[in-house]
Amino acid sequence: MKGFVIKEFLHIFRDKRTMVILFGMPLIQVLLFGFAINTDIKDAWISVVDPSPDQVTLAIRDKLFASGYFREAEMSFSPTGIEEQFRQGKIKMVVIFETGFEKKLMKGEQPAVQLIADASDPNTARLLVNYANGIINSYTTALNNTTEYLPLVVPETRMMYNPSLKSVFMFVPGIITILLMLVSAMMTSISIAREKETGTMEVLLVSPLKPHQIIIGKVMPYVLLSFINAVIILVMSYFVFKVPMQGNLILLLLETILFIILALSLGMFISTVSNNQQTAMMLSMFALMLPTILLSGFIFPIENMPDILQWLSILMPPRWFIVILKSIMLKGSGLLSFWKETLILLGMTAVFILASVLKFKVRLN
Repeated sequence: MKGFVIKEFLHIFRDKRTMVILFGMPLIQVLLFGFAINTDIKDAWISVVDPSPDQVTLAIRDKLFASGYFREAEMSFSPTGIEEQFRQGKIKMVVIFETGFEKKLMKGEQPAVQLIADASDPNTARLLVNYANGIINSYTTALNNTTEYLPLVVPETRMMYNPSLKSVFMFVPGIITILLMLVSAMMTSISIAREKETGTMEVLLVSPLKPHQIIIGKVMPYVLLSFINAVIILVMSYFVFKVPMQGNLILLLLETILFIILALSLGMFISTVSNNQQTAMMLSMFALMLPTILLSGFIFPIENMPDILQWLSILMPPRWFIVILKSIMLKGSGLLSFWKETLILLGMTAVFILASVLKFKVRLN
C-alpha cells in the first residue's frame, strides 16, 4: 500500500498537465477573482460644465477630483457636446453648475447643480451619483459652519439611456456576448480535435483542399448556426426583457456576424493546437470563460482593476463587443462612435484566422 501511494504521487508529479490543473488553475483563479472583483469606483472620467467659474464651484470641483473617485475628462462653459461624449463612452458622468452659482448661494437662494450619469451600467451610475452627492453636500454643510446660514445644495440627477436603472439593460448585452463567445468558440474548438482523434484529419490533409479552404469549410456552418442563435437571443432580449433597440438593426447584425466569426476563428485556433477533444474543451473553458466574465467589463468596471489586468482586458474580444452592443442598443450610436472597437475585432479575427491557417501549413510540411 505504501509503495502504491508513493507511485501515485510520482505519477502526479511527472504529469505536467495534472500539476497545472492542481496548482496553476486555482492560483490564477484566486488572483483573478481577488483583483478583478471590485465594485468600488475610482478614477471615473467625468466632465464639468461651469458657465461662470467662481470660488464655490472651483472648490467643489477640487473636492470631487481630490476624492479619488473622479478624473476630469473635460471642462467646458456650455453643455454642447456632452451627449456625444456619452455616446462615444468618453465619460461616465457630467456635473453641470448653474450660471452665477456662488452669487445665488450667498443670497440665500438654492443654486442648481445637475448630475447626468451614463446608466447603461446602472450600478456604476448609481455609485457615481451617490459619491458626487455626498461630496457636494459635505462641502456645503462645512460652508454653513463658517458663514451665515446658506441653503443646502441638492443636486438634480438624471440617468441617461436607462432612467429606471434596470439592471437587465446591463446584463443582457453582456450575456449575449458571453454566450456567443463560449458557444461559438467551443463548437469549433472540438471540431478539428475530433478529426485528429478519429483519424480523418490525415484524409483532409492529403485531400486537394488547401488549408484555408478547410478552415472556411469548418467555420461556415457554425457561422450560420451561431447567427441564428444570436438573432433568437436578440429577439428574446427585446420582447421578453424589454431591452430597447435605439440604433440601426442592420449595423447591429453586421457587428454580431463579425464577432461570431472572431469567436469561431478563436475556437478554430484552439482546436489546431489541441491533440484531443478533452484538451480543446479545457482550453476553451479555462481560456475563455473566466477571463470573459471577469475581464470584459461585463460585471466589474475595468478601470477599478490593477494595471496588469487592465492590459490583459485589452486582449479580450468580449470587452469591445459589449461596448458596441451597448452603443447600438441603448445609446443609438452609429459606426463613428465605435469604429475603433470594430477595427480591433477585425484585427483579432484576421490574426486568429492567419494563425489557424499557418498551423495547418506546419502540419502539411
